[in-house]
Order: sequence, then C-alpha cells, then structure tokens
Amino acid sequence: MIIRTIMRKMLFASTKGGIPPVTFREALLEGQPKDYGLYMPVSIPSIPAEEIESFRRMEYRDIAYRVIYPYVEGSICPGALKNILKEIYDFDIPLQRAGENLHLLWLTRGPTASFKDFAARFMSGIIGYFAMEDNAEVTILVATSGDTGGAVARAFGGNKNVKVVILFPEEEVTPVQRKQMTTPGRNIIPFAVRGKFDDCQAMAKRAFNDRSLGRYNLVSANSINFGRLLPQAVYYFYAFSRMDKEKVVFSVPSGNFGNLMGGLLAMKMGLPVEKFIAAVNLNDEFPSFLETGTYRAVVPSRQCSSNAMNVGHPSNLARLVSLYGGLMSDERDREGNVTKRGALLVNPDMEKMRNDLISYSIGEDEADRTIVDFWHEKAILLEPHGAVAVSAARRYKGARQVISIETADPAKFPVKIRELLGIDPPVPESLRSIDGLEEKYYILDNDYDIFREKFTGMLS
Repeated sequence: MIIRTIMRKMLFASTKGGIPPVTFREALLEGQPKDYGLYMPVSIPSIPAEEIESFRRMEYRDIAYRVIYPYVEGSICPGALKNILKEIYDFDIPLQRAGENLHLLWLTRGPTASFKDFAARFMSGIIGYFAMEDNAEVTILVATSGDTGGAVARAFGGNKNVKVVILFPEEEVTPVQRKQMTTPGRNIIPFAVRGKFDDCQAMAKRAFNDRSLGRYNLVSANSINFGRLLPQAVYYFYAFSRMDKEKVVFSVPSGNFGNLMGGLLAMKMGLPVEKFIAAVNLNDEFPSFLETGTYRAVVPSRQCSSNAMNVGHPSNLARLVSLYGGLMSDERDREGNVTKRGALLVNPDMEKMRNDLISYSIGEDEADRTIVDFWHEKAILLEPHGAVAVSAARRYKGARQVISIETADPAKFPVKIRELLGIDPPVPESLRSIDGLEEKYYILDNDYDIFREKFTGMLS
C-alpha cells in the first residue's frame, strides 16, 4: 500500500472531456468512459533516443516493459508486470525481407495465429491480476470482425474470475475464425449477430453505458479499451530495433484503427517513423477524409475478403482525431442509439495529419494480385489483410524502408488461398487443435433489447 502511494500515476481522460481523468486501472476496467468518448493519456511519455537505440540488444518482453510501464505505474507493481510479460510473450516475431525496400513483420506466431494475441494475452494477464487482487468477478464483452474474438476467447478461456461474451457478424467471419470463438470453454458465450461488425460494435458500446448491466462488471476487450491499444505500440519499437535504419515507414492493415493507433502512440513516444501508411480495403472513409477534410462513414460497411477490416466507421478514429487536436463523436438519441457516426465537432490539424499519414484504399482485385505475385515470385504466402498492407506499400513512392504488417496466418483463409493459388495453406498446430471440437454459439437478431435480454438471462 505504501508503494502505491508514492508511485506516480499516469492519468487518462476521455476524448470528449466530459468526465474527470482516471488511472490506468480505472480506464482498463471501465473500458469506455460514460460520456461515450475514448480514454487517452493526459500526456504521452517520451522515450529518449539512446534508450530506443538500446532496444536493439533486448528481447521482446524487455522492450514491452520499457514501453508499457510508464502508463501503468501506480496501478501495478514493476515485478508483477515483468512476470506477466515474461509469461505471455513466449513466441517468435519474425521480420522477413521481402524485397529491396520491403520487410514483413509477422505477428502471427501466437496461440491463435493472429496479431490480436499480443493485446488479448496482455489484457488477460493484467485483468486477471486485478481481479485476483480485488477478489472480484468481471465480464469481458467484445465485438469482433474476425480475429479479436478468437484471441480473447483463448486468452481468457478457463479463467474462473472472468466470463467472456463475444458478438460477431454471422456471415462475415471465416469458419476457422468462428471455431476459435465457439469451442474454447464454458466461460465463453459467443453470439452470431445478423448484421455487420459496426452493428456488433454499436451494441457493445451501448451495453457499457447501460446502467442495468452494471452488476456484471463489464470490461471491454476491443480497442476502445486503452489496455488493448497499449501493447500494440510495442511491436513497432521491436520491429525498428531489428532494422539497421534511422527511420522507417510502416504499412498497417487498418480496420478499427487500433493497430494504427498503437503505431502513432509509439511515434509520439519518440519512435523515428517517417510515415504511416493506413492501408484499408473498400471501406475508404479514412483516405477520403485525409484527402477532403470531410468525414463520412461508410454505412453499411462493404464486405471484403479482408474481413477484419470491414469497418465503415473505425472507433479509434476518435482517438486519432484527438491526437491531432480535433474532436469526433457519434451523435446519439436519448436512448443511446447512434443517429450519426463520426460527427466532426472540432477539426484536427489536417496538415500535420497528412504529414504523418498517407492512406490507400485497396480493392479486391489488387489484393488478390498481390497474393498471387508474392507466391509465384517470392514463395511468400500472404493472406487478404497482409495483402492489402503490401499492396499499399507497393503504391508508396517514398525512398525509405517499409515494414508491412502481417496480421493473420493464411491458414485462416483457406478458401481464398485455394481460389487464387490452387493450394491448401499449411495449418499451424494452434489451428489444427480446434478441428473436430464441438461448436456452441447463439444466433441473435441485430436488436440491442433482444441482446440485453439474452445476456442477462445467461449470466444471471
């Protein structure tokens, strides 16, 4: 208790500014502020250039500690954080050369073969720590367009202090992605929603502000939760530390923009990044916003094979706009229903944003050609999300080295790979282990009141 008293505490404020700042612990467990904003640190800590240079000699978990600790200081003791990071980051993170000016960062070697493992395992470790410390039970509520649900289910599966409720669009996840959500364990409750990811996301956001659900101690595992965002900043530092370069460009497959925000957070902390390429599929609301300065959500979102990016209004865009001095917020009626997605209330510094970011919308044909080209020319097997990022990197005309992020194992998209290449992608053990397991999930109409009734009935 004395140690906690003397520790400096990082504070987090809502992007809407409607509530007092809170500690990391409070921001993590609350997930979304009651004013429907998103938590951001009041100030972003900086890492000196010489310390970033020292990362070249460190393992991933040690870099993670240096990046994460300034945000959680005062909420968790250093030893506990180090133990969590040592336990969860026990897999490889390859950086593969794929051309003269292109490298691929493979974030696919975790237990669910997705980059979501980095954040889901961190949240499981730290929420589990807080739950045990408080002798409390919590309910994780997550909306997913594909890989988040599987990563969260695997990370929290079997935890006696935690129940996990997952909302996913019934028709827009692959069978492998669905099985990762519907087979893990008794404390996992998956709902297949007859709708889009944006509908699932809106339903989850409303639940977090529903006072009638307060007794369930709801915690978000989506990237609306800063605890999901924070560990995603780490692998940008790690990737840079494995390059012998002064500055790099990152091409980031972007759906809900949590991955991109992790990178921007790293840059604001001092990581020498020349440019971020926000690579999107046919949901082109962000490149249009960058070009025109006018924001229009894509409603309904457009369905592409890069399904985790089928997001017509990214939640984290409010954080990105806030980072550049603006204010974006959904407009809602008295019942909490969204009437307009992404109303721009204060304009951000568009000149600065354009200096740091460029964005390309990649169509299905271009992404498919990239998968075919890389297989035949380089014997490198990409999947749809990585193909979008690589396609955008190939469009970029800058001279710097580009690190393109691969977010999911190709084995999660066997139909697409067979269609384009006529081969079956190799299946990692983490995915083979779910074959033959019995699935259990519930189909739900796109109606919040129906969801709340089912939710309370199953958890009571």
